[in-house]
Amino acid sequence: MAEEPWTVRRILDWTCGYLERNGDEHPRLSTEWLLCNATGLTRVELYMNFDQPLMPDERAIMRESVRRRAAGEPLQYVTGEMPFRHIVLRCEKGVLIPRPETEILVDVALESLKNRGDACGGAPLVLEIGTGTGCIALSLASEHEGTRVIATDLSPAAVKLATRNRDALNLAGVVEVVECDLADGVPDVLMGRFDLLVSNPPYIPSDILAHDVPSEVKDHEPELALDGGDDGLDVFRRILELAPRALAPGGALCVELFEDNVDMAADLVRAEPGWESAEVREDLTHRPRVLVAVRE
Repeated sequence: MAEEPWTVRRILDWTCGYLERNGDEHPRLSTEWLLCNATGLTRVELYMNFDQPLMPDERAIMRESVRRRAAGEPLQYVTGEMPFRHIVLRCEKGVLIPRPETEILVDVALESLKNRGDACGGAPLVLEIGTGTGCIALSLASEHEGTRVIATDLSPAAVKLATRNRDALNLAGVVEVVECDLADGVPDVLMGRFDLLVSNPPYIPSDILAHDVPSEVKDHEPELALDGGDDGLDVFRRILELAPRALAPGGALCVELFEDNVDMAADLVRAEPGWESAEVREDLTHRPRVLVAVRE
């Protein structure tokens, strides 16, 4: 008697149950994502081709992917890519996975560039600190015509990945990726000329990272991109110190932070001279998330 073929439907049902038994909070979504990666089909095409058997190489990819996902590895690392706003990014171990909250940061940054208007002559200059995959820099460059971005990161792995993502999106002419601490590698001639300084720095307080963050995050994603020190604002304080030297008059600082420390960060800005305003924006779940401050 011939063995029952491993069709899309059979693998979908089996994998969904297996991942659920292994603690996946969204087993159906995970299974669909893994199957799309293995077969090259879209999610809609999966359901239009239930009876299609998988080829041996597709089954091999699926077996390895399911093993990694069941062990708690993030989907983005397993499949090697993820969508972010209007672009698709490569994702790799050692580099922080972009979050939906960061799409809100990009919205706020784009709004700041729009408000900057004629002051930047229609060609804004942006500095991003801690670019990771490049999701912020590449979104700004692709969504706001004429924008030039200098994106920095301390991690060699992040710099390599952001450069690959930049080149895949044909944005090499407008986004420069620099390996350095904060803005140490940015040419002096550009300091004081940036219309926007944007960052998603490590902002989780150390104690919360140690005890309250899911293992899928803290066991797989780089601590360098997560741990913000005792109150989560260690790196933010350094960015705040840098901002007056980096920004042009009227330039904006946009930073994503932890819901419990973003108001504290706004107070730190207000306590410093030279700032016209500082306000906090909410994320998609109505939690305080993004600080936007404008220089005088």
